[in-house]
Amino acid sequence: MSTSRTTNAPPGAKPRRWILPLVMVVVAAVDWGLAAADEHDGKRGPCRLDGANSKIERLIYIQFDNTHFRRDNPNVPSDLEQMPSLLNFIRGNGTLLTNDHTILISHTAGGILSSLTGVYPDRHGQTVSNSYVRTSSSGAFSFPSSFGYWTDVVSATGTPTVPNMLTKEGRNAPAPWVPYTRVGCDVGAIAAANIVLENTGTGATGDVTKVFGTGSPQWNEAVTSASAPAGTAARAKAQTDFVGFAIHCAQGSPVCAAGQDDLLPEEPNGYTEFKGLFGAQQINPLLTGQPAATPLTDLLGQPITDPFGQPGFPGFDGMSAAVTLAYVAAMQERGIPVTFAYISDAHDFHGVAGNQHVAFGPGDAGYVQQLKAYEDAFAAFFRRLKSSGIDQLNTLFVFTVDEGDHFVGVQKDGCDGVHTPCVYGPNEVGEINTNIDTLVSEQFPDLAAKFLGASAPNAFTVHGDDAPTFYLAKKGVGGGPLGQTDVLTREFEQAIGGLTAINPYTGATDRLLVRMADQTGMKLLHMFTASDPARNPSFVFFADADYFITDFPATTCKTCINPLFAWNHGDIQPEIANTWLGFVGPGVARAGRDQRTWSDHADVRPTILTLVGLRDSYVHDGRALIEIIEDHALPRSLRDRASTVSELGATYKQINAPFGQLALDSLVVSTAALTSTTPGDAAYTALQGKLASWVTRRDDLAEEMKTLLDSATFNGERIESQRARGLVDEAQALLHDVSRCAANPMDCAK
Repeated sequence: MSTSRTTNAPPGAKPRRWILPLVMVVVAAVDWGLAAADEHDGKRGPCRLDGANSKIERLIYIQFDNTHFRRDNPNVPSDLEQMPSLLNFIRGNGTLLTNDHTILISHTAGGILSSLTGVYPDRHGQTVSNSYVRTSSSGAFSFPSSFGYWTDVVSATGTPTVPNMLTKEGRNAPAPWVPYTRVGCDVGAIAAANIVLENTGTGATGDVTKVFGTGSPQWNEAVTSASAPAGTAARAKAQTDFVGFAIHCAQGSPVCAAGQDDLLPEEPNGYTEFKGLFGAQQINPLLTGQPAATPLTDLLGQPITDPFGQPGFPGFDGMSAAVTLAYVAAMQERGIPVTFAYISDAHDFHGVAGNQHVAFGPGDAGYVQQLKAYEDAFAAFFRRLKSSGIDQLNTLFVFTVDEGDHFVGVQKDGCDGVHTPCVYGPNEVGEINTNIDTLVSEQFPDLAAKFLGASAPNAFTVHGDDAPTFYLAKKGVGGGPLGQTDVLTREFEQAIGGLTAINPYTGATDRLLVRMADQTGMKLLHMFTASDPARNPSFVFFADADYFITDFPATTCKTCINPLFAWNHGDIQPEIANTWLGFVGPGVARAGRDQRTWSDHADVRPTILTLVGLRDSYVHDGRALIEIIEDHALPRSLRDRASTVSELGATYKQINAPFGQLALDSLVVSTAALTSTTPGDAAYTALQGKLASWVTRRDDLAEEMKTLLDSATFNGERIESQRARGLVDEAQALLHDVSRCAANPMDCAK
């Protein structure tokens, strides 16, 4: 799926997010970049980004949705190639990493959140996104959205109420803006996941209630907006005013003097007397110097409005480069020194401010036109920042993407898109929608009788995807999720491994399974959370990436081409898993060529914090990418042991990352285990035992390795070479054992 964000989703709904957003005193434009609260003595002091290099005054972080470095058609320049202002800025002034990787499941929410926090999904809770499933004690399914404000909770009858952003210990995950505000830096958030308001709910746990309070003018507006007819400007008004933008302020910042309390009740070491601004209604006046009815102007000269022309948030699909970069530039110019921003994809038509959706193919005239607009916006962005004294000499720039995509459609020859448009006819662009209920009913009728229909004693659903997660449950009193080794779970896994569909593009019968893992295997992929068992899938089915497998709506065709969506992700194919990451600024090496250092989303945050001299309250799953940092900008504990740190870090990633070698090899073993049909399920039992032992070995090794790396990076503790060597050798032995088993799983099971 290419569209990024979704509200609460019905069963199997696609991970999309279609969302559209009181009068306040205009906040005076204050250069707050040099005045904030001192975390040590409570006195006002400067915003301090004090890395070893100490030249970084600002941070600009931009994360794209589905924007590619590689070519989707070998004759058509890639997304980044068609944005030379951005590509040349990174290559000419810093380092472009082209061997970056996503997390699993590879979707917008999980990707952004792992990048913002530096931890894998099992430590921030979004192990499946952009929505997920929770199974109740009676076998019923609920479908929360991954997108919710940072302190949102999820609840449903028969399941505990828990934080949406959930740690392994069951607490609300630490918020990513906190290290900055604690040292006096205001932080701007522009449509980035879960650090802005994500809904206009006025119930007890709704975002408007939580932030503004019951009975506030904002709450009253949201109530009125919710009661307006669907599809009207009045219905959209609350989202336009309150969703999508935020400023999290340092203590005492005049920027947020008229704002709301920025509440993080479970933040480690406490978090009090901080305030924030939420939504365009509060933030636009700060940026424009005019009342909220005056829109901000985007970088192509257009007013930023919702689909009805109302000034404010245009919707997440309306966050084009021209819109997002205008907010980034305006915030930076108004003294907000740290900004985190999201840019929507260019390979879909989004209508007016994100109110429509149709997929383009590579080189399609509409696709090329949108990329040209993105290029123009970046050219204007860099010019505008330069004129304001903001550039690579004093600012750390970070550019990345949430995931890659697999294009589903006919590959066109004889066109390059830029000079010769690629023209697609009917049924030449679009994912293959597949109704899993229909396929199970036709191909596995005995299984269908046990799981489908009102009279069936059990139920199943999927989180719709080209990598669907399956949830199996027993209905009624005494029911709930089926166990991993339950005979029905095993029967289901064995059958579904043989799932087929007729490809409407080719007419061939395709076997849909690529890889499969149950809860033991998902632990190695960081897709399992012990603190909320209700959200754990029974198993994950990594499928042929041309297919989108769903059970919602029930009227979904058995197999047909859906022209609205053609860019699938979530899956394990290289074009989805391999992404890119760019760093520019003081202390960043000017590589002169694209870097192939192995990295993933979790490495982004520790690398940023290393450069700006800040730290989190927890140990990261990622590592600081010292290979792209100049020696003088490294802490001495890393600089003096650079080769040791680099080898330890690279080996650590291969045993712990969702797309590291251990995880990929383990998927081969998991697939063999789940699809095996040996007498007494002997092969499954033997292979599951091996997987469980690898989980234990991996977890113990990874914990020690990442603790050493984090302590060296943020505590100044030198890594002892002999201990590092021993850990690397142990990790290599583990990788060897898993690889050898993956080479012939059934022999390994004997």
